[in-house]
Amino acid sequence: MGKSIPAGGPERVVALADGVFAIAITLLVLDLSVPRGLDSAQYQDALYELIPDLGAYALSVAVLGGFWRDHRRIFGPVRQVDSGLVSLSLLGLGIAALLPFPTRLLADYGGEPASAAIYGAAVAALGATHLAMSVLVARRPWLRDGAATDVGSGRDLLDPVVTVVVFVVTVPLAALVGPQAMLWWLILIPARVWTARAGRRVR
Repeated sequence: MGKSIPAGGPERVVALADGVFAIAITLLVLDLSVPRGLDSAQYQDALYELIPDLGAYALSVAVLGGFWRDHRRIFGPVRQVDSGLVSLSLLGLGIAALLPFPTRLLADYGGEPASAAIYGAAVAALGATHLAMSVLVARRPWLRDGAATDVGSGRDLLDPVVTVVVFVVTVPLAALVGPQAMLWWLILIPARVWTARAGRRVR
């Protein structure tokens, strides 16, 4: 594989990522509201109707926050970017900026299998771009000025691979069992504990 041409430092890419993730998380909040002029009963009903919105909001904040942290970790050892790394980063940021849309689908149409499938596909696609960036950084040492890094190593890829697999499985699972496929995402809790322990054992 030929050596790519560096295109400057990573500062602008990291700053852009910070902005995109911040805006995406902010957009999640815009639909959280209670109408004015309600009586007590209507007010209680409006609060109850917000529960799906708050659940979808909490889920997407956790997802976006995790990927923002992952993006900064990937770029931690990077000293120069090239067109390949910039393109992958922009692709991932585009997907991250899109996430408020499937979040709204979950909140408004959580009973529809397509909502779970679309959300799962979006998160899996975002995870796949981060995996690709990790591998790229690992395989192009000149972007790191030759510095050693754990980015792109087996233990480093373990957690994001599990995340991508879990959300990819959501797509066919939603077609089989409907919106209950979202319960499958709970497997990420023990999976994250396992990958963390596995990573420590490798170290």
